[in-house]
Amino acid sequence: GTFQQVTNLLDIIDSESSKIDTAGANLDMRKTLASVIITEKATIKPLVVMNALIHCLQVPEISTKRKVNIYNILQEIIQQEGELEERCVQRLVAIASKEMRETPEMENYVKAEVASDTLVALSRNHFSLVMYELQHHLKPLNLTDEFVIVTLAKLANGNVFEFMPYMGITLATIFTMLRLANEAKIRQVICSAMETFCDTVQFYLRHLEDSVYPVMTEDQFALKVFPMYCYFVTVWLRQHNPEVKLGVIKSLKPMLKLLLPNDDLREQVYDYIPLLLAEYQGGVEALFITQVLRQILEMSVTTNTPVPQMQLHTIFTELHMQVCTKVPSQHQYSNQNLAEIVHCFVALARSYPKELMKFFFSQMEMSKEAIRVGTLALIRAVVSADEPRMNIRTIYMAIRVVKNTLSDTRSKVRMAILRIIGQLALSGYQERIKGWGLKYVSVQLTLSTYKLTNRRENLCQRDLEEKMVHKVTMDTVKILTSSVSGMTNEFWVRLLCYIMETDYTEALTPICISLTNLAERQLHGEDTEAGIAGKSRHVDLPAPQKLLARLLVLMSSPYKGEGRGVAMLNLLRTLSQSIAPTMADMWEQEIPQLVQYLEEHTEFTWNQKAWEDKLIQFLRNSLKKTRGSSWSLRLGKELSNQIESFDSPSLEKGFLYRALGFPLATGLEASKVEVLLLELLYKTDYSNDFDREGVILCFGLCARGQVKTVLNVLHEFEDRIQESEQSWQISAWRKDHPWRREAVKSALMVMYSCVASYCHPQMLLNHVDSPITSKIIHHYSSSCQNVSLKMAFMKSVVQVTNAVNNITDLEDFQYAQKMALTGIIMAVIRAEPTDSLVSPVRSMAMDALSHLSKLKPFYSTEENNELMDVSIHSVISLPPPREDNESIKTLHVNAQSALERLMGHLLQRQLDPRGLQDMVHFLEKWILSEKEWEREEAMELHLHLMKTYVQSIGVCIPLKLGQFGILVGLIAPCTCDAHQRIRVSSTNVLSTLLDLHASQTCSPWSTSKEKELERCKEDLQGMDMEKVFCASSRIAKVICMEFNCDEVVSLIQKLCENIGAMNPQHDKASVTWIGIFLQMRVTDLEDKVAEILGAILVHLPAVDHLEVRRLLIEGILLLAHRHQETVLTALLRQPLPMESHLTEVWLAVSENVSFARTMLLGLMGRLQSRFSPRVSATSKADIWRLAAVDPLMALCTIYLLIEKTEQSDMLPGLLPDLFYTLLLQLGSTHQPEAASPVLKTWRLVHTGPLPEDLSLQRITIKSMQLLLRRTHSETLEHALEEQAVWALLGDSESFLEGVSLLARLCTQHMEGYKQRLAELALRGMDSRVLSCRVSSTAICMEFMSDRILYQEKLLKPVVLMLEKGTEQKEDEVLRVLSLRALGNMALGAPRKVRQYRKVLLERCLSSLRGPASTSVTAEGMEALARILAELREGDLGSFFDSISEQCRIFFDNESELLRSKAFVLFGRLAKVVRISKKHFFKGEVKKAWVSLLLHCQDPCTNTAQACMATMFQCVHFWGWKSLESPWEQSDTSADDKLAVFQTTMCSILTQKKPAVLYSFLLETMAYVKNNLSRIRIAACNLAGIIMKQMSTNYLKKLDFAALRNSLQELQLDTDPGVRKAALETLKVLDSCSQHGLLGLPGGMS
Repeated sequence: GTFQQVTNLLDIIDSESSKIDTAGANLDMRKTLASVIITEKATIKPLVVMNALIHCLQVPEISTKRKVNIYNILQEIIQQEGELEERCVQRLVAIASKEMRETPEMENYVKAEVASDTLVALSRNHFSLVMYELQHHLKPLNLTDEFVIVTLAKLANGNVFEFMPYMGITLATIFTMLRLANEAKIRQVICSAMETFCDTVQFYLRHLEDSVYPVMTEDQFALKVFPMYCYFVTVWLRQHNPEVKLGVIKSLKPMLKLLLPNDDLREQVYDYIPLLLAEYQGGVEALFITQVLRQILEMSVTTNTPVPQMQLHTIFTELHMQVCTKVPSQHQYSNQNLAEIVHCFVALARSYPKELMKFFFSQMEMSKEAIRVGTLALIRAVVSADEPRMNIRTIYMAIRVVKNTLSDTRSKVRMAILRIIGQLALSGYQERIKGWGLKYVSVQLTLSTYKLTNRRENLCQRDLEEKMVHKVTMDTVKILTSSVSGMTNEFWVRLLCYIMETDYTEALTPICISLTNLAERQLHGEDTEAGIAGKSRHVDLPAPQKLLARLLVLMSSPYKGEGRGVAMLNLLRTLSQSIAPTMADMWEQEIPQLVQYLEEHTEFTWNQKAWEDKLIQFLRNSLKKTRGSSWSLRLGKELSNQIESFDSPSLEKGFLYRALGFPLATGLEASKVEVLLLELLYKTDYSNDFDREGVILCFGLCARGQVKTVLNVLHEFEDRIQESEQSWQISAWRKDHPWRREAVKSALMVMYSCVASYCHPQMLLNHVDSPITSKIIHHYSSSCQNVSLKMAFMKSVVQVTNAVNNITDLEDFQYAQKMALTGIIMAVIRAEPTDSLVSPVRSMAMDALSHLSKLKPFYSTEENNELMDVSIHSVISLPPPREDNESIKTLHVNAQSALERLMGHLLQRQLDPRGLQDMVHFLEKWILSEKEWEREEAMELHLHLMKTYVQSIGVCIPLKLGQFGILVGLIAPCTCDAHQRIRVSSTNVLSTLLDLHASQTCSPWSTSKEKELERCKEDLQGMDMEKVFCASSRIAKVICMEFNCDEVVSLIQKLCENIGAMNPQHDKASVTWIGIFLQMRVTDLEDKVAEILGAILVHLPAVDHLEVRRLLIEGILLLAHRHQETVLTALLRQPLPMESHLTEVWLAVSENVSFARTMLLGLMGRLQSRFSPRVSATSKADIWRLAAVDPLMALCTIYLLIEKTEQSDMLPGLLPDLFYTLLLQLGSTHQPEAASPVLKTWRLVHTGPLPEDLSLQRITIKSMQLLLRRTHSETLEHALEEQAVWALLGDSESFLEGVSLLARLCTQHMEGYKQRLAELALRGMDSRVLSCRVSSTAICMEFMSDRILYQEKLLKPVVLMLEKGTEQKEDEVLRVLSLRALGNMALGAPRKVRQYRKVLLERCLSSLRGPASTSVTAEGMEALARILAELREGDLGSFFDSISEQCRIFFDNESELLRSKAFVLFGRLAKVVRISKKHFFKGEVKKAWVSLLLHCQDPCTNTAQACMATMFQCVHFWGWKSLESPWEQSDTSADDKLAVFQTTMCSILTQKKPAVLYSFLLETMAYVKNNLSRIRIAACNLAGIIMKQMSTNYLKKLDFAALRNSLQELQLDTDPGVRKAALETLKVLDSCSQHGLLGLPGGMS
């Protein structure tokens, strides 16, 4: 079990981890856990686990990886358990030893190493077993396996004292193997093992007292090691393999630690030094060889057994070569090697100083620079070595070597000599350098200074080396002055003059320090060789004013030359009694403070101006101590003399100009001051800006105490140069740089303004208008007005106005020159190019206007606006500078700052909402500019103005109604600008506006809102535009609720107004804000919907970007969702044809199924409202809902929505209502009042007529076609096209027919919609609009033919409405449709006919009785015919008689339709007759029989056929079977058949009812005057047949004359058929009367 568990755990450990993700990490954890489990099991059952693991090692074909894992676990168990069972250990030792000794390949090497480590782990508790195994495989003269040696070295290192008894035999055995070790690998192993063995022996010898028993002494170990050392050096070190060489050399160091203490062996080691030196030429790292040599040489010094003298030259040469030659590139430790070589030479100098110096001397005789420099460096190292102290003889010899090279002029050699001199001084050999050393240093100081001062402009290698020489010289001077006593006076004077004369100021710091040290020694009497007479504390100095002036100027740059300021201050303090005794006490107090300031700062932290101010204050305080004397004037003269000593520009010269003004201002003699000022004016180069500005500042500072003197000097200067407008003669004084007219004029202008800046306020008011300002204007106007003059003029104006503004008590001072200056400045600004910025003129001009605006008289509003417009255009239109052009960038920034200052000052003059709005109005076109830089600058300016306004006015004057929304609407889209800085600025402007609004409305922001705004600002600074838009939207949501409704409207109007002004991104931001405000405030905006929608619709056509249009349309839809009626009315009041933007709105509506359904319902409601009763509005929504709209627009919109909407979305629920509404609308178009009001709206926008296809009828029909197409009923579509329904609907004459046909087809193919259509039709029948009632009745007429009304219990209300329809006297069509619908009940609900028989019969009979049109009467008879089909005789009651009587009336009607319908109805009555009405109806048949007989030949075929059918239906009422049989099929014509029938009938009547036949004849003769020719013919023919069949008795009763007259009259008939028939009948009549036919009882046959 345990073996299997261990095996399973080992399998887990061996499993490969193919992933490095979470799964891989889990697998590694499983491996570790498996290893821990095995180790834990070993604590319980160590022997079992060990045996299991050992058994696993012996499994054949086990992987190397598995063996490595097993060995690692075994090592943990061995370390954990300690002593183990001996047999188990023996097995493990045998296995590990075997595998360790296998041929080491790549994988086996790892296995051998782990096996070796396992043996080492076992050795801690089972050393004898392991050592026995290893010694068993370590045999003399037999090269063992490398891991045996490796393992022995590990055993020695880990078990020092246990291994010592075996050390001797091990070393001896390994020595026998050296000759057999030919491969590099085994040699490296042996070297490494020897290194370990030697270190182990050293440890053993150091802790010998801890050993149980001593084994070997140090000498014994040395004797064992020395043969190996010899073999390594003589054999292996000479091999070419660099790795073997490196291993040998590394092993030599621990071996030498054992060998060198032995006197005998040490001498033998010296013999092998040449072999070591020879390795410098090999490829081994030199450092390791040098370390071995140092070890040998230092031991030789320690033991006082020098190396053999015969080897010295070789050692000197090889080591010296290492110092003086270039190090090979492959050597990595060159610096460490040089350090080791120095130690070697120091050791050699201690043993052989004389020989070494001779060697150095011989090397110095060579002319190579590298050899001399290297040798001097070694000499310096020897001199600096102080333990043990070098003897004087050695130092003397070293100095001799150095002196021989003093004439070498090469830089590196000079630096090496100077360093040796300094080192000699530091090492205490000052006396040895007083003569030659000081002189050499002085010469090098002068030489290097001269070379550096006269160097080329571009530094070369020689200049850099000379600079290094100078630095080393300065360091040496510092060492000498601090450590060498008894300096010569010549050296002191030399250093002092160096300060006054040198132009190379970088050396001043060490010189000043040195002079301070020397001066302190002189003043304290420490140096008796200084040449100072007596005990005076004064030292030899140049003129005190000259020295002070020099030091003051140089101290203006205190950190140059390694901090010369502190050194010079200390020198001044030391020499204070010698320079100016009256200032000494004050200097003692102030100089330490100046020093402290410099020490507290660095060249990176100090402030130049602050330091100069301190120096100036130090100068002024010093001048106060000399009041009443000419000291200040002499100092001023010295300062003036220093001016030409410095270049322009420089900090020193700038300080000189500034410092010069103070002594001149305090000068007592004005005449001498004038002389100095005039001299300064003459010698100034006015073309040099730096010098010109310096002189101007000097004059201004001088004006503090000498204002009249300065003005007089300027006036005198102008007179002397003979200034005039025609000539300019000023070049006589300066031949080297002739002045330019403009340069002098600009300098004079600024001088006057500078005088105004510094003079006393009361003096300024007396001179500001004249001569100061007048002179400035004069000089500018009389010049060429180039850039420099413009700048000088602006600077002068600023300085003068600023000086006046700084006067605290101006009272009513009016600046008379203000308007003149303003005009000049405005002209300058206008003249500046707007596409480039090449000078600071415009920024200076705006600064000048800013200062002028503060002075009285103030600018008017018009002047303010002009200033704003010109200034804004001048700056914002400038393109941004390139990133690589720092100067233009600076000019740009300055111009923006100047514009901000000017706008701020102008805003202060009109600090109210109107003034703010005017400012923003000027900025708006720039904020909306397409150019990025213009937007950015405008936004920054807007932010500045808002901050100024908020800080200045606060809550005093509230903003106008809607102004807040306008301001926010302008800025809000800029929060999504593509430019990051614009977004940040716009957000800051927005925050300022919000703060202003909150303060004025007393509605402070909550903490959560403030935090959210801050987060939004942070997000806006990112570069991800999606996050930017998100942050902008969040801002809108946060601030939305702070707006009232009017402000929301103004905001949205402003946002819409600016759409399209910039880029799509700006537009998208605008509509995003609109959407958010509408979404969050839509409920509150009920009264403002029309305004908002109007703003959006006005600007929507101009929007080109699809995304922006979509978002705007979403805003409209958002309004429509909440305020549907208002939005719908506004949209329907738009002109036709429908614009594309309006089409997009409705297309967007169609995308939202539920909303599109709602809007369709609204549209239907607008169309249906025309057919509904008028109601009063009870809400604002009702007002908009009831407002008049154009039905054509509504229809176009419905068509568009249907077109873009699929059936599956929303139409199924709306289809019947929509279909019905469209049908009603179509019906109304056929009425006279149907003209659309669209023409009025159309003419407001367009001048031409509407397109032909844009009519109510066409749009309605197209909508109905599209709607029915959405039912996806191909059968219905085919039927509609086949029966031309749409053509019928489009014609007003056939409209109702088309409606009926359409309704019929819908009932057949739209089963799901019949109920709703029926309900709608029922409702429409009650409409106040006639067309609606007519159309609804037409629909209902078809539904009466269907069972739907009966099934849905709608029959009764429909019948009632139809009853009302039949009563409508004013509309014939409605009565016809109502009657037809009532008749159709027999088709749709035949079982209900009996129930409603009374209503049906009454309404139909009423159409027959009263005066009615043909169509009404015909429809009534047709309806009766259908109804009678479903009734029985008993159901009719009295209606039967009435129907029969009314029906016969129309038999002879002129209308073919009525005759036909009457015959059909009479035939239907004949079918109904049963027993009770048979007798009555028999009489009715008798009364109608002649008409029936005649109208069988009616000219109308339908009538004739109906009459024929009815006649045969009534035959049976005569009771004659012979007449009831139908006509037989024959070839005879119908007329012949009818004639036969009539003859037969007359024959029967003659026999049975002759009286009836007689009455038939009389009745027939009445028809001869009928209007129809066919009836007249039929009457003639029937009369002839009757007369032929009439009996004699009844013939006698005839009035032949009357009959003849009637027939003769027909001879005049226009119809020849009538004439022919009448003639035939006359013949029959004559035959009856002439031939005595009357006597025949049977008549004619």
